[in-house]
Amino acid sequence: MPRRLRRSLQLAATTALVVTAATACNAAAKKDASDSASGGSGKSFTLVTPDAVGQNEFLKLAVSGIKDAAKQHDGSQKVYESTDAASQQQNVQAAVDAKPDVIVLVGFEFADIVAQQAEKNPEQQFLIVDACTTKTYRNVSCAVFREHEGVFLAGAEAGLLSESGKVGAVDVLDTPQFRRYSDPFAAGAKKVAAKTETSTRFVGGQSPFDDSARAKEQANTLLSKGYDQIMAAAAAGNYGVFEAAKAKGAYAYGVDVNQCLSAPGTVVDNVIKRTDVAVEKGIEAVLGGETGTTVSYGLKEGGISLTGLEDGVDSSKCVIAEHKDVLKQVEALRDQIVAGKLTVDDPAAS
Repeated sequence: MPRRLRRSLQLAATTALVVTAATACNAAAKKDASDSASGGSGKSFTLVTPDAVGQNEFLKLAVSGIKDAAKQHDGSQKVYESTDAASQQQNVQAAVDAKPDVIVLVGFEFADIVAQQAEKNPEQQFLIVDACTTKTYRNVSCAVFREHEGVFLAGAEAGLLSESGKVGAVDVLDTPQFRRYSDPFAAGAKKVAAKTETSTRFVGGQSPFDDSARAKEQANTLLSKGYDQIMAAAAAGNYGVFEAAKAKGAYAYGVDVNQCLSAPGTVVDNVIKRTDVAVEKGIEAVLGGETGTTVSYGLKEGGISLTGLEDGVDSSKCVIAEHKDVLKQVEALRDQIVAGKLTVDDPAAS
């Protein structure tokens, strides 16, 4: 699993990261940058990622978002790919020095850095995706996601597909924030099959985000009790959940990106975060003068979805592609949520 998935779940517990002081010069940061669409005469946008983009679908969507924004505004865009805490700080400084109209950053890794830069550069507009600063700044906008809505739909799929009537989840920690990836899964299953038995196991330990062995152990505990559909919200430990499910002929569900590719025939579907949507709409809001706010993206805004509800599901290698009847029922639930006729409880809501 890409590090981005591990970090995305860590965000739920941490809103800021103590950043190691940069030890290299800004020239090193610029070396990681890539330019395109630089011939436009309109607005300019810079994206800074916490990791190299590579094959990381989560970050690739963000790149697509900033490219589309540049195209819409006949402008230019630049992408700075970081590799560690030091380069993250260097890249943000390089972006600030270039003075684009909007600097977009993906991930909680940038919360502290942006807070510092926002105070020093009050005229520079920043957009953080999938995170926010702890303090509000008039030049910092945030885009976060309502993951629990997508998790609810995945739970509905599990409830409809379960043969044992037992649906479970393997979550990283027992906190309200992390329960956004497990409680709605149980609620979705019970919505379509009221008698469904549900249970959640937590990875815990010293490295809950990276412990594939413990995640597999928790999954096996559920599987031994007859649970045949498991939500994998164990960050990097998801691989352990998939292995356990495959060995028992059971099924699992992924998060953030299409994880069916890593376990074809085992992963039913995935709760997808559309970072491209958050980037495009976030930039549009900033340019429109809506700054210093936090905007939540869910099913209605197109910021959260399932692989099964996206184009290309037939080639996704997801098990749900074989169950068009289930997808129709899930689409109906999605439409109810979008229309405001069905509300999914958020475990992290105060």
